[in-house]
Amino acid sequence: MDGTSIADKANHLRENIQKVIVGKTDVIDLALIAILCEGHLLLEDVPGTGKTTLAKTIAASLGCSFRRVQFTPDLLPSDLTGIYYFNQKAQEFEFRPGPLMAQILLADEINRATPRTQSALLEAMQERQITVDIATHPLPRPFLVMATQNPIELEGTFPLPEAQLDRFLMKVALGYPDEAGENAMLNRFERTDPLDTLESVIDPAEIMAMQQQIRSVRVENSVRQYIVNVCRATRLHDDILLGASPRATMALYRACQARAAINGREFVIPDDVKELAPHVLTHRLVVNPQTRLRGRLPEDVVREVVNVVAVPVESA
Repeated sequence: MDGTSIADKANHLRENIQKVIVGKTDVIDLALIAILCEGHLLLEDVPGTGKTTLAKTIAASLGCSFRRVQFTPDLLPSDLTGIYYFNQKAQEFEFRPGPLMAQILLADEINRATPRTQSALLEAMQERQITVDIATHPLPRPFLVMATQNPIELEGTFPLPEAQLDRFLMKVALGYPDEAGENAMLNRFERTDPLDTLESVIDPAEIMAMQQQIRSVRVENSVRQYIVNVCRATRLHDDILLGASPRATMALYRACQARAAINGREFVIPDDVKELAPHVLTHRLVVNPQTRLRGRLPEDVVREVVNVVAVPVESA
């Protein structure tokens, strides 16, 4: 694994994305980690914080095909997957692909679609394929779903079921910019939109090569056990009704490898686990009703677990 090479390319991508997105280096890094893990990203924040702009900027920087779908209650599964229609000229049925056949799909306000439409994403997100009628179609690689949702406005929404939340590698909140960042944003967008002229700095083949390379990042037995212990602790915690799944354990493991690689390391350290656990695990947990009444949220439990589980002394 050429860690330096991945770090250089990640830095190049980060700089290109920051031509549009002001600051938010931590959020950009989390998005890069999701890309390297072939994972999906759930962006949850109030309107106007740049969720859609971030997704479009990443797609432009990667040189990947991009489709944006505004999720609404009347959206049908076939609006995502595509349909077979009868071509009268050819006298045969032909497949007309939907937006899911893109490499990067932005599912805007995903919780506004009905559960039936949301379920159309399940096979695509897990198996990287879609089934229409009796035919199965492989999706282009790399394939990434970036979904947004507003955590404040709940009227007319359909909360994502646990099975679908578990398919997102991470949930990330952008948050408001600081004062200096907001001023810089006004200056940057004063005359033109930098996204209009943004060019790709990496191609899909390079991305897929990097996705394979991060699997060679070394994870010592003690750190591997630490990851397992953190995930298992969520299942045994008194405040948790539904703990982290085995898929979550694998997601945290792979995300730690990617974080090490973009930081130029060929090995994972416990700090990688500590930094990523809240983003990888929080949205997968369900707290007890009594715990929620006391004001404790899943992120509080994850922070507690990370602080309580013993950290390995040696990791490299």
